[in-house]
Amino acid sequence: MSVPPRLTIGLPVYNGENYLAEAIESLLGQSYEDFELVISDNASTDGTADICEAFRRRDSRVRYFRQQRNVGLSPNHNFTVEKARGELFKWASHDDLYGRDLLKLCVEALDKYPDVVLAHSWTVRIDAAGKVVKAEEYPLKTASEAAPVRFRSTLFDNGGDDDGGVIRADILRRIAPYGSYYHADRTAISELVLYGRFYQVPQWLFFRRDHAERAEWKFTDARSWCANLDPKRANALRNPLIRLYLEYVWGYVQAIRRAPLTPAVRRVCYRHLLDWLIDRARHGDVGGSPAEVAVEIDVESLVARKREVNGK
Repeated sequence: MSVPPRLTIGLPVYNGENYLAEAIESLLGQSYEDFELVISDNASTDGTADICEAFRRRDSRVRYFRQQRNVGLSPNHNFTVEKARGELFKWASHDDLYGRDLLKLCVEALDKYPDVVLAHSWTVRIDAAGKVVKAEEYPLKTASEAAPVRFRSTLFDNGGDDDGGVIRADILRRIAPYGSYYHADRTAISELVLYGRFYQVPQWLFFRRDHAERAEWKFTDARSWCANLDPKRANALRNPLIRLYLEYVWGYVQAIRRAPLTPAVRRVCYRHLLDWLIDRARHGDVGGSPAEVAVEIDVESLVARKREVNGK
């Protein structure tokens, strides 16, 4: 492709032969065609490479890269962004499916609303066989005009598959790369909402496949989760669990610092983060699931810090 496409789809994959071909077919069959599909194979040991090579030979929009070793999920995700040539970017998963007009309607939304930084659709959950299980609600307030409202919602409200939305690439490159601490995916979305609002196409066009090999079911504790993101995190001496949690919290702090916010708006976001920390500390819950270690958080100190930030 001599002329850069408008959209890049990044598809990081590791041992995805079970569903990969079906996912690629649903992407290449989109009604919107001005895109490249950048596949980064994280040194798969199954038939992934053969599947990717077959699609590369068949469709010039496919660019296939293979890592020499397993670099971890996070570096593999970031690699697809590094190789992207489009002004828009979308991550795709090897096991999900995509309605034919998903890309078209997301790109149209971004063209229509300059203040929108990410566009996605409603989500349908499917099972391992592709059967529809549930139409998911979207509970987040990411469409709000106010950055603090959007940010607070990503902290307190569960749900949404926004990491698979179509994103303005220039904004994506301004936020921190995908990290390897616990729940790094959450801080990435929270940082994006500080740059602009999200838009949900009011149609069920994203089909999220729920199966036993998904990361959230396969890696159920913080250590294994982070080691999947980056193998270096398996070293408990260099990466004790407390560090994996504290980096998670620090990711939010850095996101607020980097974002183009007024001092007043930044202070409100810090207050929301303090509210969230106090709530998590009181419930013994650091990241949306029970902490695997006793992370000592002084609730009274957090409350005192909140009063200080509020100027009271």
